[in-house]
Amino acid sequence: MKQIEKEVFDLSLHYTKDNNIKIYDVVYDKQGKDMYLSIYIDSDNGISIDDCEKFSQYIDPIIDEKINIDEQYFLEVSSAGLERTLKSDKHFEDNINALVSVRLYKPKDKKKEFIGILKQYNGNEIIIDCDGNEYTFNMKDISIVKTVFDWNNERGNKNAK
Repeated sequence: MKQIEKEVFDLSLHYTKDNNIKIYDVVYDKQGKDMYLSIYIDSDNGISIDDCEKFSQYIDPIIDEKINIDEQYFLEVSSAGLERTLKSDKHFEDNINALVSVRLYKPKDKKKEFIGILKQYNGNEIIIDCDGNEYTFNMKDISIVKTVFDWNNERGNKNAK
């Protein structure tokens, strides 16, 4: 996590505790020619547009006051969504037995993407079950891991949080 991302996360904790909201992720990166500070929020009751607006109104002046960001950026606050990128240990641990997509930098068995159930995570590797075949991936070989919402299952992805 970049320093700016950590600072925004830490400054958000007071609000999140008082409003039953969790910070799922904070991302500060360049998109095209512009910089974006994206804050993804979550709640056990779901996130509404009003939740995003209230949080944005809360955090925007605090960021301006407490964090030194030298360049112009756009602030985005949104729901973490149904399909989420797994980055932190907590993200992986919370999604054991969930359906995930694993994209690799280089092909394994002539494939760069695998979809299956996340069975294990230990910080260095993950194991997923793809239709009864288990695959082990080293984290350094993975470009991205995301949860996959199962639109054919009325429960969606039962372990996604």
